[in-house]
Amino acid sequence: MNLPRTASSVTVTGMRALLWFIAAITVSLLVATALAYPAYQLIHPLHAAWRFDKIASRLFDLVLLGCIIWVLRHLGLRGAAAWGWKVAAPTGRRQFAIGLGLGLCTMLPVSIAMIYLGVRPLDPGLDALMLRSALVAGIGSGLVVGLVEETLFRGLIQGAVTAHVGTHRVGILAVAALFAALHFLGNVQIPDAAVTPSSGWELLTGTLAAFAHPLTIIDAFLALFGVGLLTGIAREWTGNVAFPAGLHAGWVCVMRTTIGVTQLPQTAAHAGLLSSHDGYTGWLVASFVCVFMVLGGALQRPLRAFLRAP
Repeated sequence: MNLPRTASSVTVTGMRALLWFIAAITVSLLVATALAYPAYQLIHPLHAAWRFDKIASRLFDLVLLGCIIWVLRHLGLRGAAAWGWKVAAPTGRRQFAIGLGLGLCTMLPVSIAMIYLGVRPLDPGLDALMLRSALVAGIGSGLVVGLVEETLFRGLIQGAVTAHVGTHRVGILAVAALFAALHFLGNVQIPDAAVTPSSGWELLTGTLAAFAHPLTIIDAFLALFGVGLLTGIAREWTGNVAFPAGLHAGWVCVMRTTIGVTQLPQTAAHAGLLSSHDGYTGWLVASFVCVFMVLGGALQRPLRAFLRAP
């Protein structure tokens, strides 16, 4: 006889799905760490511009892709719906464009505030060529990061978790925390002259070091956690990742472009508003994210109707 599943058992199942993805990330980190030095010896002589940490990062991405595919099969998740892209092409393009526009419009005031406050003043050498390069880099990074990260976090992971939890809030919160935490990996650089067979483990130790001093990253973590919450909620509004991918792409585009045309003085009066993690996220971004949440909550009904309109 089949007994009805209780809310608690459903939530446990959802958390197990989350744990499978965390296990895939952990295994990928360990495998990439172990293979980083052999991969460096093979690739670096062919392309000297590729640093050890860059090769290790790309190796991690490849291993993670394989692990994610295995987890999807283990959980029985297949097709466009499992990846968060079960949406008609015209509707998906429209939602992505709306998200992109909102992302650009909402993050631009953050950059303007940084420039006005002097925490990221414009580069004195700014010219048309620098601006063009920054825009190209910003657009490219925005599209790649928005599409890849939203497909992974809000499409695959959040989709799998929320499909099995009693309330979607649990899945959104859990995935947002994972999303924020993973942004602190891979921030260590090892010069070519210092690369040794143990450099992979040194890289892993260095990337995890930030978590030993949580107060030094709390500002960036909260900002990234807020971004994860916003895109997670956006995914639930539409049932796919087109809109949150557009939002994310717009935010990253403004961020990368701003970094490309500004400087980061260490002695600015309001330097504490930015995190040392990436020189952009921090208390200022976290504050704006809170404003975005309030506005999103107030405008939820008309915005959801607009997104779903044909």
